[in-house]
Amino acid sequence: MFDNLQLLFVWAPIINVQVILDGIFVGAVFALCAYGLALVWGVMNIKNLAQGDFVILGGYLALVLHSWNLPLPVILVIVTIVMFVYGWSIYALIIRRIVDKDMFVSLLATFGLSLLMQQAMNLYFGPEVQTIDMKLPVIDAFDNMVTIPYSKIISLALAGIITAAVVIFMKKSRTGQAIRATAQDARAARVLGIDTDRVYAFTFAFNSALCGAAGVLVSVIWVIQPFYGITYSVRTFAIVTAAGLGNLPGVISAAFGIGLFEKYTGMIVGTAYEVAAPVMILLLVLIIRQINMKRNRQVVR
Repeated sequence: MFDNLQLLFVWAPIINVQVILDGIFVGAVFALCAYGLALVWGVMNIKNLAQGDFVILGGYLALVLHSWNLPLPVILVIVTIVMFVYGWSIYALIIRRIVDKDMFVSLLATFGLSLLMQQAMNLYFGPEVQTIDMKLPVIDAFDNMVTIPYSKIISLALAGIITAAVVIFMKKSRTGQAIRATAQDARAARVLGIDTDRVYAFTFAFNSALCGAAGVLVSVIWVIQPFYGITYSVRTFAIVTAAGLGNLPGVISAAFGIGLFEKYTGMIVGTAYEVAAPVMILLLVLIIRQINMKRNRQVVR
């Protein structure tokens, strides 16, 4: 570990550029699926443990479409639409029945959905690690100490476009306003004539579409495997817990922060500990919030 620290800050500080760039690429993808989870959690009070499996499913759909020689933007649009329909179907079959239940029911239901999706993907696509080779060039800088694949640059640009579209949609569209109103007070929204059941269905489907888009980017710049979904679920829960619900700027900041922390942890301690980094942040945030709650607790007289 000390040798790696010396490598980063004494012997070859230029490696920090590579780590920071990788953290930015990681954070851009994390932000997409984390904001979808924040929406579902804030609007419906559903803790979706299958969030990461939605990401992996989107990656496998992209893999299939890529085998048909479709361009990446077309793949992204098709996967987003298919995952939207899939999310609406899951809501109609499962989530609608547990919206009004307590937290543990939603955890059990989505955990069962996660196991079902993992096994289905394992049976259909196989357990092998797979990726999409875009056959794009790689930028080398600083005597090949910093490498930037064009695929990661494209994925970052696409993530930025999707995020901007989500912000505009949530602020300007009537559906976005209905989602925000339902998140603030579902009963008042129903009194004002908003069909909250339809809002719930759209929110869950919208989250599924965002996960599908994130899965496309994951399949391009990393690898996918049927049982990798849990790692993305842990990361998204850490981001949402750190940023808070319904806070898109906070989600984006937390996603980039956790992405950088994860990459630095992998560089200093070892890649085997990268996934442990978001868990450490999650535990730290929960401990700090618990301490603050105890300080602010007052005796009722």
